[in-house]
Amino acid sequence: MSAEVVMATEPLGRRNEHLYFALRNPKVAVGMSIVLLFLLVGLIGPFFMSDNPMEYVGPKSQAPNGEYWLGTTYFGQDVWVQFVHGLRSSYLVGALGGGIAFVIGLTVGFTAGYRGGLVDELLNMITNVVLVLPALAVLIVISSYLEVRGVVTQAIIIGAFSWPWVARAVRAQTFTLRNRDYVDLARLTGKRAPQIIVREIMPNMASYLLMSMILLFGGAILFAAMLDFIGLGPTNAVSLGTMMQQSMAWSSLHLGAWWWFVPPGLAITAIVGALYITNVGLDEVFNPKLREM
Repeated sequence: MSAEVVMATEPLGRRNEHLYFALRNPKVAVGMSIVLLFLLVGLIGPFFMSDNPMEYVGPKSQAPNGEYWLGTTYFGQDVWVQFVHGLRSSYLVGALGGGIAFVIGLTVGFTAGYRGGLVDELLNMITNVVLVLPALAVLIVISSYLEVRGVVTQAIIIGAFSWPWVARAVRAQTFTLRNRDYVDLARLTGKRAPQIIVREIMPNMASYLLMSMILLFGGAILFAAMLDFIGLGPTNAVSLGTMMQQSMAWSSLHLGAWWWFVPPGLAITAIVGALYITNVGLDEVFNPKLREM
């Protein structure tokens, strides 16, 4: 068998091996099942209910029953409708915020690690500046000055301050990979830096990049929930965090209206916890020493 065929089949073999162990790993299976279940509810649910989650539809503070699955708010709004729309908003913030941070972190990390020299020093300085900023305080200040806050705006703000740790980790790994034989061979064949990074270096970091994206996704959801809970969430949408903020603002705990704040709180906990469990399971899949045979 020729060397070219061997090199082509090895990555495919590794992918099949990782997929095999991922399907067998209970942490990955349970974690992804929870995440996908909530995702499906958030995506499909709004098509079968009111487009306005703030609509007054029933009696005030109605406990859960056959008509109102999660009861109603202090104002007579359907908590189930708000919950489903809130899931969609929270997932959107997580995907956009995490995605923005992921792209920025990869761009800065790969560029700094591969180029080195003055470029590395400049990008490393920018990364350190953003890293030492009190991210939550900055997010609070920026959000408080925006009169109209939407889900997309919130995601952009979160993503702009969540990338430094990814950039530093990618930079460090790129430093160790840029002088490998296969990278030197790619340079000799005339490939440009972006091609070498995408085709030679990035595939060797695929497992770490996947787990980083999962952590960024969960982190963005948590960041958004914190901003929502202190009253700096979207002004034109409902999210899981804003549901909890509204329930606390109108003393649902003291009134015994547990159905207003327990579902969004449990959903945030379950989603972020499931992402963490999935990440631990993937670490076992990609690291042969941790696999449970």
